[in-house]
Amino acid sequence: MRLRTFKRSFLLFLSLLFILAALFADDLQAMPPVQKTVLSNHLIILQSEDHSLPFITLKLLIDGGSRRDPSGEEGLAYLTAEGLLLGTSAHSLSQINEELDFMGASVNVSSGRDYSMLNLRVLRKDLDKALDLFMEVLTQPAFPDEEIRREKQKTLGALQAEADQPDEVAEKGFRKALFLSSPYAHPVNGTKESIPNITREKIMNFYRTWYHPNNFIISVVGDISAAEVKQKIFTRFEKMQSADMPDLPFTEAFAKGPETIRINKDITQANIIIGNEGISRENPDYYAVSIMNYILGGGGFASRLLGEIRNKRGLAYSVASFFDARKYPGSFQIVLQTKNKSAREAIDIAIRQMKLIRHEPVSDKELEGAKKYLIGSFPMRIDSQAKLSTFLLLAQYYGLGMDYAEKYPSLIQSVTKEDLLRVAKKYLHPENALLVVVGNLEDAGMNTEARIIHTSGKKGVTQKDLGVTLQDMSPQWRKQLQIEDEHGLVVTKVRQDSPADAAGMQIGDVIKELDRKPVMNVKEFESALAEWEQERIIELRVLRNGKLLYVVIGTVKNVI
Repeated sequence: MRLRTFKRSFLLFLSLLFILAALFADDLQAMPPVQKTVLSNHLIILQSEDHSLPFITLKLLIDGGSRRDPSGEEGLAYLTAEGLLLGTSAHSLSQINEELDFMGASVNVSSGRDYSMLNLRVLRKDLDKALDLFMEVLTQPAFPDEEIRREKQKTLGALQAEADQPDEVAEKGFRKALFLSSPYAHPVNGTKESIPNITREKIMNFYRTWYHPNNFIISVVGDISAAEVKQKIFTRFEKMQSADMPDLPFTEAFAKGPETIRINKDITQANIIIGNEGISRENPDYYAVSIMNYILGGGGFASRLLGEIRNKRGLAYSVASFFDARKYPGSFQIVLQTKNKSAREAIDIAIRQMKLIRHEPVSDKELEGAKKYLIGSFPMRIDSQAKLSTFLLLAQYYGLGMDYAEKYPSLIQSVTKEDLLRVAKKYLHPENALLVVVGNLEDAGMNTEARIIHTSGKKGVTQKDLGVTLQDMSPQWRKQLQIEDEHGLVVTKVRQDSPADAAGMQIGDVIKELDRKPVMNVKEFESALAEWEQERIIELRVLRNGKLLYVVIGTVKNVI
């Protein structure tokens, strides 16, 4: 899921959810009975009866999300799914809407990175008519040229609007940098460059490739019996023919090593994402990761990040972390918004909290609180027809089993503090984190980049040694310094000069304090600076217990 800008209502909802979770913790409702059937064309149908209301919800999952998009045609899966409702061989777009309005029914589509969904909700009395229209939309889409053209323009307009939303800009920048050439790198709805490349013929070809019953999962929940499902739904879907589909390999490609992406916008709040590669939904560590993340930043007011950044220091109204676990490994993200001037401080705290949970066991209180919440809130995942229908689809899609609801409490309860420490070390990478900052970089003090020119003394200088945040440093500097989490070292900034003063700076005299001989003369130093503009020369001395260990000569350059 995509984490957008947090609103006050979200935090109030999260607080209410925590209270409700506590109330339900000792009384986890049982999963309603589910029947699973596989038709002769390999279509999987899941059914659960609920006669409390005269409604029926049917959801169809198509394993054809944006990760199936060909290169240069990003957004094709999205436009194909949207195109289902733009008209059929028998009904125009307006006629479809009129039919649905007359029945008081709804048919809609949604698209994601792994899959798309076609959804129906209808009164029991109108089920037959609604099913006929649903099947027509699914099996006879016309993808009219004029409607496709309008949909493309609508999508381009949405993309343009997203370019003005700092949280969207940060998210897209983060995904592009993290996933490299992976199918998860691009936005679900494509890009302004790719959408014009998508034609009706390409949409038709995508539809013919992926829209087959052996690539579907259906869930039916509501006021309908098993016999009626067989009579009304099986008979309609059994007519569809299965087909062979391409076996496209998924390329996992993640950025390695620390990187900072700065995007300058004249706004008052900096939008920040810190993260790294994540896990797949099928990863057996998913449950330990869920608890660890709840404690770190997923638990709202119960989380460490919100406690440290908001409650103690008032630096941000909202901050949270999450693992975006999908069919294949997704991302881990810490997302926050704060005033530009407090961006550095908030980033440093978030990084420290990542390190802390990797190195020290969580408390018994934190562990039990997280377990109680996760188990207690579980019933709210299936407390409506729509939620239960989606839950059944995803349990099947991710191979969790139809007894997943019954197993879930024991899966959570079995996690130990040692498990949390292990997964934190394995899946959180603060030293190699990807950082994206969208904001007024000058106000945030993030309009500079630093690099090392020379280090005298022992190798292994650390971030703490330099007194410079991880985000200040270019990847080359950070790699050369072999950043580690050492302690007991102090850094003193001795000089900071403009480029014009560099010629008069006797570097050799400084270095002699350790080596007793010059190791770089002024001419060599000026040569090293020749590639850079607007630099400030920085000389740092690193001491331990008052003893000089290193002298570091470096530069800081404006990047905007």
